[in-house]
Amino acid sequence: MQHDDPRNGESTHRSSKKPKISSQFITESDIRDEFSHHHPRVARINNGSFGSCPGSVLAAQRHWQLQFLRQPDAFYFDSLRDGITASRKIIKDLINADHVDEVSLVDNATTAAAIVLQRIGRSFAEGKFQKNDTVLMLHCAYEAVKKSIQAYVTRAGGSVIEVRLPFPVNSEEEIISELKKSIDEGKSNGRRIRLAIIDHITSMPSVVIPVKELVRICRAEGIEQVFVDAAHAIGSVKVDVKEVGADFYVSNLHKWFFCPPSVAFLYCNKSTTSSDLHHPVVSHEYGNGLPIESSWTGTRDYSSQLVVPAVLEFVNRFEGGIEGIMKRNHDQVVKMGKMLVESWGTNLGSPPEMSAAMIMVGLPSRLCLNSEKDALKLRSHLRDCYEVEVPIFHQVPKDGEEGVRDKDGFITGYVRISHQVYNTLEDYEKLRDAINQLVEDGKTCKMLFKE
Repeated sequence: MQHDDPRNGESTHRSSKKPKISSQFITESDIRDEFSHHHPRVARINNGSFGSCPGSVLAAQRHWQLQFLRQPDAFYFDSLRDGITASRKIIKDLINADHVDEVSLVDNATTAAAIVLQRIGRSFAEGKFQKNDTVLMLHCAYEAVKKSIQAYVTRAGGSVIEVRLPFPVNSEEEIISELKKSIDEGKSNGRRIRLAIIDHITSMPSVVIPVKELVRICRAEGIEQVFVDAAHAIGSVKVDVKEVGADFYVSNLHKWFFCPPSVAFLYCNKSTTSSDLHHPVVSHEYGNGLPIESSWTGTRDYSSQLVVPAVLEFVNRFEGGIEGIMKRNHDQVVKMGKMLVESWGTNLGSPPEMSAAMIMVGLPSRLCLNSEKDALKLRSHLRDCYEVEVPIFHQVPKDGEEGVRDKDGFITGYVRISHQVYNTLEDYEKLRDAINQLVEDGKTCKMLFKE
C-alpha cells in the first residue's frame, strides 16, 4: 500500500507533546530585525497576496540551497527525502491529519487544484461520469481554479455551477442559503454533482466561509467529493482537516505561515482517495504515490519545502505560538478596518467574526470606482504616489439590488487590508491619509487615468 512506503515517513507517527514554545518571547525590535529586508518606506498591507518570510527562515533556506550547490549528489541521496518528510510530519501534526502519507508538499494551491481537477477530468473523459454532470464552486473562486476547471473538466464534458457569494455579507446563513440553492440547481435534470470546491477564506473579496457547515451540507446532499481551497488558511485560522471533513484540503505555506515562496500542502483523505492522484509534472517517481511524486519533479530548488522546521521555531518565539499570531493579526486587522471605516464614513465588507487576518473596507463613493480597470489604476496610483500596497476590489451591483451607501452615494470599491506581525499603525494611517487626500482634492478614478 502507498502509505507503507518508507519514503513517506512513519505513517503511524504521533507527536508525544506539543512543540515547545519559547519562554522568552520575541520583541518588537526582534520582529523589525526579522523583516528588515522589507522596503522601509512602503506601507505593505497586502500580506495576503504573496506572504512574507522572516530573516531567520531565509537563512535556513540559504543553508539548504548551499547544501545542494556544494554536493548535489549527497543532497539528493542523503538529505532531500528526510528533509521533506520532516516538513510533512510537522504539517501533519499542525492540521490534525491521521497519517503523514495524507500530506503532500506542492508549489501552491494552483498546483493542488490541477492535481484534483485532472483526476475529475479523466473521469469525465473515460466515461466514469456522465456528460453534463457538474462541479460546484463559489462564483468568486480564485481565477486559476476557474481556469483549471475550464482546462480539465468542461472540455471533457462536465458543467459548472457557481454559488453566488453575497457581498457585503452579514451572516454565515446568507452563504449557506446560497449553497443550498446552487445544489438544487446542480442536481436538476438528473445531473450529479461530482465535486464541490469550497474556499475556506475567499481571496477577493476576502470572507471566512463556514467551511465545516458547507462540507456537512455537501455530504448530506450526496455530493461525491469535496475539495477545500484554503490558500489563505494555515497561519490565519485554525486548520483541523478531520473537523472540516473534506476529501482534499490545500493551503499555501508561504502566505500566512512564513515560508519562502512557494510551497503549499495538499491533504488527501486516505479513506476516500485512490492511487490515481498524480502530480501534473511527471517524473521517474510517477506511480509511487502523490507525496513521493511531489517530492521529486526534476532538478529544481526544493528549499522552500525544507524550511518548515525553521518556520515552526520562528512562530514559537511568539506568545501563544501560531495561535497567538492568529489572534494578534485578527484583532489588529479588525481594529485597523474600523479605524478606516470611521475616517472614510464607509463600511466593513463582513462582520469581524467572518474575517481572519484580512478584512474588506469600503472606499468613499466620491472616488467613483466603476470598473476593474478603475480598481487597478487606483491600486497603482497608491503604490506609485503614496507608497501604499493594497489590493482593491470593484463591487459589481446586482440587478435590482441597491448597494451600500455612504453620505455621497453607493460604495462600489473596497480595499482588502491584511495584518501580519511586521505591520504597524503607521502603515494603515498612510493608506487612510492617501484616500482622504484624493477625496479632498476631488480626484476620481476617471481623473487618475488622465494623469
